[in-house]
Amino acid sequence: MADMKRIALLIDCDNVSHNSIEGVLEELAKYGMVNVRHAHGDWNNSSLSGWVTKLHPHAIRPMQQFAYTKGKNATDSAMIIDAMDLLYSKTIDAFALMTSDSDFTPLVLRILESGLPVYGFGEKKTPKPFVDACSPFIFTENLVSTEEDKADAPKQPEKKNKKDLRKDTSLVKLLRTAIEQTSDDDGWAELGRVGHYISNNSSFSSINYGYKKLGDLIRVSELFDIEMRKDGKAMYIKDMRK
Repeated sequence: MADMKRIALLIDCDNVSHNSIEGVLEELAKYGMVNVRHAHGDWNNSSLSGWVTKLHPHAIRPMQQFAYTKGKNATDSAMIIDAMDLLYSKTIDAFALMTSDSDFTPLVLRILESGLPVYGFGEKKTPKPFVDACSPFIFTENLVSTEEDKADAPKQPEKKNKKDLRKDTSLVKLLRTAIEQTSDDDGWAELGRVGHYISNNSSFSSINYGYKKLGDLIRVSELFDIEMRKDGKAMYIKDMRK
């Protein structure tokens, strides 16, 4: 476990709902340990009451930022300063930004320039520039985990079926390119390498299509030949057109 990433989760409480925090933390656990958890906002504002109930159970540190000027979002500036302080501390291996605000796009690009990945989480209203900058980006509506929260959240989309997946030309092109670029001379590509290629080149997440795992999405699409190797523990994929 020595290679597990140390992740800093920074939350823009003004622009994202508290409903999905459990799902966000569960998703980040796949990548490493979230040892920094900062929630930014003006905690005197009653609109953050939902977030208040989530802080203690999930060991999230509230970062107070007063709204000094009406109409100006001081939280954004404070969160950017926090991120840069953490970046220069060199104690973090990756960042996770939970926000639906595209104003953080330059911050993502700056972090990427330093060689650290940025995992994005935001609502479906999040502007495309911010979504595209993160790798991956997951819509928080797909991460609502408790029955109580589901009652307050918008209805989650059903899993995309084979027809829906095949009609998504951008998705099909991404999958085929990833397999082509990571395959051996025989045309077969190991799933882990495919997933790594995709995460380095796009904001794609299978969760946004209703699937927790990339392999499940690929199976349903029926676009590729699949072989299970290494005693059934490793999935290998080949483009049927080859």
